[in-house]
Amino acid sequence: MILVTGSTGLVGAHLLYKLTSNNEKVRAIYRTERKLNNVKKVFSTYTDNFDALFDAIEWVQADILDIPLLSEAFKDITYVYHCAAFVSFEPDKYQLLRQTNIEGTANIVNLCISNNIKKLCYVSSIATIGRNTTNNKLITENTEWNPEDDNSVYAITKYGAEMEVWRATQEGLDAVIVNPGVILGAGIWSYGSGSLFKKAYKGIKYFTSGTLGIVDVKDVVSIMIALTKSNIINERFILVAENWTYKQFLQALSVSVNVKPPKKLINPILLQLAWRLDWLTQKLTGKRRQLTKQLVTSISSETNYSNSKIKNVLDFKFKSINESITSVGSHFLHQK
Repeated sequence: MILVTGSTGLVGAHLLYKLTSNNEKVRAIYRTERKLNNVKKVFSTYTDNFDALFDAIEWVQADILDIPLLSEAFKDITYVYHCAAFVSFEPDKYQLLRQTNIEGTANIVNLCISNNIKKLCYVSSIATIGRNTTNNKLITENTEWNPEDDNSVYAITKYGAEMEVWRATQEGLDAVIVNPGVILGAGIWSYGSGSLFKKAYKGIKYFTSGTLGIVDVKDVVSIMIALTKSNIINERFILVAENWTYKQFLQALSVSVNVKPPKKLINPILLQLAWRLDWLTQKLTGKRRQLTKQLVTSISSETNYSNSKIKNVLDFKFKSINESITSVGSHFLHQK
């Protein structure tokens, strides 16, 4: 039997859809009943038979920080897909990020070891990949992470989670790590990349000067399953189909939901002022951060990722990002 954590997120829900469609026996961990609607929304995006697929899953309510409940979920499990994570770039969420991303992952890998799991597939992020600061060279899996960089709190904790996985491989666990870029997929519109389609629909006036690596969620899921079934162990893989500028990306998002695309580049000085004002607003009012220094740096920087390793290992062909954005935008207009 297969165990999936983070089953109510974009990757987890699409993974469950693929596994159940392939008649795999699946157990999925969820934290709250409310989030189960995410899975049904994703399933219903692709099939009218979503209730049957949903009911085929063995659902277990647990938290990756609750070891007794988690231990029960591991009974009779052979393979584990660890998709659960907390995503935030707010510095004051650091302790919560550490708990979920590092301690939670430590719990998962420890239970994988004690239950003799055949293989773990861990969903990390390109945020944990190092940066090339010269000559705009492509970033690869071998680009070294620099702990002295001004890394975001999210990146720091996801890197720490990877260290737990690598530690477990030294203790006998077979594992693979995937490092996706911005993941595009339909069905969940309130957060993640789905919320970007909602923002585009409301209207985006400006774009930034940076670049981003993008990938379709269906490609992410297909690669995860292929790697887990393969003989490949203890390797990591960047999952980026294409590198786009934010101008390209935000304009394509807008076109996909039938609104006017942004035409103006935001002044970098205004961005620097914006994150400082955002910091001050949070201090004075307690309002959640929308911009941080690290996030502004990220959306203003040119970073280009290589996908040659995964393409060569699996002979994989990625879905075009234009096609992905058009498809997800169409689903958004239908479901909004």
